[in-house]
Amino acid sequence: MEIILPGDVSYIINKLEEAGYEAYAVGGCVRDTLLGRKPLDWDITTSAEPLFIKSCFQRTVDTGIKHGTVTVMIGDTGYEVTTYRIDGKYEDGRHPENVEFTSNLRLDLGRRDFTVNAMAYNNKDGLIDEFNGIKDLKDGIIRCVGNPGSRFDEDALRMLRAVRFSGQLGFTIEEHTRQAAMERAGNLKKISAERIRTELSKLLMSKNPGKIREAYSTGMTKVFLPEFDKMMETVQHNPHHIYTVGEHSVRSVEIMGCFLKGNSVVDDCSFVPGDVLKQTEGLKTDIDKKHQLMLCLAMLLHDIAKPEVMVVDENGTGHFYGHPQRGEGMAENVLKRLSFDNNTISVVKRLVKYHDYRIVPAKRAVRKAVSKIGRDIMEMLFLVQYADILAQNPVTFEEKLGNLNKVIEKYKEIIEEEAPLCIKDLDIDGNDLINAGIKPGPEIGMVLGGLLDIVLEEPGQNKKDILLSYAKEIAGI
Repeated sequence: MEIILPGDVSYIINKLEEAGYEAYAVGGCVRDTLLGRKPLDWDITTSAEPLFIKSCFQRTVDTGIKHGTVTVMIGDTGYEVTTYRIDGKYEDGRHPENVEFTSNLRLDLGRRDFTVNAMAYNNKDGLIDEFNGIKDLKDGIIRCVGNPGSRFDEDALRMLRAVRFSGQLGFTIEEHTRQAAMERAGNLKKISAERIRTELSKLLMSKNPGKIREAYSTGMTKVFLPEFDKMMETVQHNPHHIYTVGEHSVRSVEIMGCFLKGNSVVDDCSFVPGDVLKQTEGLKTDIDKKHQLMLCLAMLLHDIAKPEVMVVDENGTGHFYGHPQRGEGMAENVLKRLSFDNNTISVVKRLVKYHDYRIVPAKRAVRKAVSKIGRDIMEMLFLVQYADILAQNPVTFEEKLGNLNKVIEKYKEIIEEEAPLCIKDLDIDGNDLINAGIKPGPEIGMVLGGLLDIVLEEPGQNKKDILLSYAKEIAGI
């Protein structure tokens, strides 16, 4: 089986081989190439030890030299080159206490997590597949190398990585691997929030984000996202919903993946109406990977407070009064706990707060809503509302989607008209007010807020002379 290696990778391998050592491309880059996917990066494993690797190449970085890894720089691109190694004991369930270099490739491959990640390749020897990774690729299986319990005892994060890979590749977790994860899910408490955040983020943006159900059913989310477990177990008892809170939220993440298909690898969007996909096309032009993650997190967490606020009336109907506002704070707590950055937290909690905000499809009402919510997240909020609706009871779709489409139509007209939507859009500023005799201080902000209310009602009033007249009236001068 032939793999076409990038020129830089062949150069590094050939140089090490010419010096009398073995060297292979290894791991995810081999897996992805065999699947017809473009690898994000190329890693190399070799029998050469770190100091020799450094002597072989002009520019290197000591990325993890203690554990045998040297980054070889070719131009602006770095390639991690790691010495064959055997890991020592994992006393903390996260890191080996020590590593031992070896000249045996099979021993190096045998310490890796999953069979599909334990294949190596070079042009001289072809594909080295000691643990039937090719078969598992063909069968769509995530299976641990060797004993799954041992692999997970070495590094508990591998359990969540199994779920993440099943999401990214659309594979099934092999039963013994899954069972071992269920037995050890509690060990995830040893793993840092940053590492869990990375795996969760990749899962949510994967081909099959719904695989988070596996993280729930195996007991993993109970450790790092117990709020999600409550959501999965909360039946809504409401005619607008046919799923539990958690299942509704997971389905909304899957739907969001379809809206963002141009930015992700979601394949099957047959369950999303084509007219809705078309409607969302114009709402995602500025959405990069970072904002895609924000949207997926918002869908996962938008109903996080429902289990906390739910009340059931005398007719047996569930109600969730105030859940968006309560959810804003809960989402913030979760994201902080998982060490997300402040910008992500800020955007996601605003989307959670306003996800259920009902806007009347009239320009005046839409202008006021945009001013209240923020122009910067409106397109994202519309995507959130589409996904939320489509994860509810299908009998409610027509009316809700119809209203949302009308709101978006009015919103687009407002943007085209360049209507004033915030204080900075006013044809007047604080200096103008001070020059007109209004005292500097809090009163300036109060007057500007009053002027904004006026132009949100009537955009044509946004002229300096008209606003100065209103300002004096508001200030009583």
